[in-house]
Amino acid sequence: MRRCFPVLLVFFFAATATADVLKIVVDDTIQAATAERIERALDHAAAIKADAVLIELSTPGGVMTSMREIMQKIVESPVPVIIYVTPSGSRAASAGFFILESADVAAMAPGTNTGAAHPVGPFGGDIQGAMGEKVMNDAAALMRSFVSKRGRNVEIAESTVRQSKSFTENEALSQNLINYVARDEQDLFRQIATKPIKRFNGDSMTLNLMGKAEQLLEPTLKEQVLGFLMDPDIAFVLLAIGALALYTEFNHPGAVWPGTVGIVFIVLAVFALHLLPIRFAAVGLIFVSFALFALDAKFATHGALAVGGIATLVIGALLLVDSPIPEMRVKLATALAVSIPLGAITVFLMTIALRARRSKAVTGIEGLIGQVAVAQTELAPAGQVFVHGEIWNAVSSSNVPVGERVRVRKVDGLELTVEPAEKSS
Repeated sequence: MRRCFPVLLVFFFAATATADVLKIVVDDTIQAATAERIERALDHAAAIKADAVLIELSTPGGVMTSMREIMQKIVESPVPVIIYVTPSGSRAASAGFFILESADVAAMAPGTNTGAAHPVGPFGGDIQGAMGEKVMNDAAALMRSFVSKRGRNVEIAESTVRQSKSFTENEALSQNLINYVARDEQDLFRQIATKPIKRFNGDSMTLNLMGKAEQLLEPTLKEQVLGFLMDPDIAFVLLAIGALALYTEFNHPGAVWPGTVGIVFIVLAVFALHLLPIRFAAVGLIFVSFALFALDAKFATHGALAVGGIATLVIGALLLVDSPIPEMRVKLATALAVSIPLGAITVFLMTIALRARRSKAVTGIEGLIGQVAVAQTELAPAGQVFVHGEIWNAVSSSNVPVGERVRVRKVDGLELTVEPAEKSS
């Protein structure tokens, strides 16, 4: 017990240790998993009474609903939030720019850029008509509401929404879109300590983080799994493999394993797609493709319907995730790499299944039907015949002399119904 006591103390102090600066790294698209991770970090920072939360950000943008959740959580955080676009070559574009502007302190590293927050359609094009104007005005109003509270340049910030403007780190600093350009964290902390920061509620405070302890908050296993599943390419692969496995189970009832794998993969795909902006019409196209594969095998169209199925599957994959940025859509290479082999495998399996169903049974009682037997006694009309190495009782539709060939037409228990082979031919 005495030996265990020091070990218990170490675990106790490790569990209760606090950090002055809580840091997380966001290097991905903005989606539900990102929002959950940032929310957990801000809650943890409040619980341990950290001095600040540092979010290192690098993102091409993402889902607007998740972006709004993150912004709301940042504004409500009792702990000041610093967003630092880093390393060099990174960007905080589209939804990332909104999140950057919502922070208590907005900073960028040399060689980074931000902006381009204009709302766009699923494939990067403008949203036309009244709906496009409505979406843009809503985004612009959201931008104004946050930027004005932070004391930054409202007009220039709004131009990223209405005119898709982007800025380098120096341009963003000179236009008063961010507070600092810093080489690294220590340079950033040194600059922050030189002047007060303005909170969203209007209060000002001095934040001295030089020499303070820093804790990197790693993603939990749940967040890692969620982030992996929410990759559109992974979600599509799971959906396609699940559909193929269920398709195999339906064509080979009782195999069990294909059905089990199919259900698990479909459930994982549905879970991931539930958190992504998807088109249900695209899901329909994916399942229509399997119907085309089945029809190709059934009617032997020499691959015509199979090609149509592959094309439908590729289109369904490309349209699956309704996102304005390429990083959140299924890639063409993935769609082709999955669709072509999947189409070939499905047609092959369906062809085997159909051939097996069409082929006549050659064993057991069913295998006797259609076989030629030899009359061992006169069939007048009942007697005995020899078939498959055995003597069977038989009844004929007409008299048959000994030694004549007859064909089996029916099996009724241990008695065969036969007819002369010449007649049946």
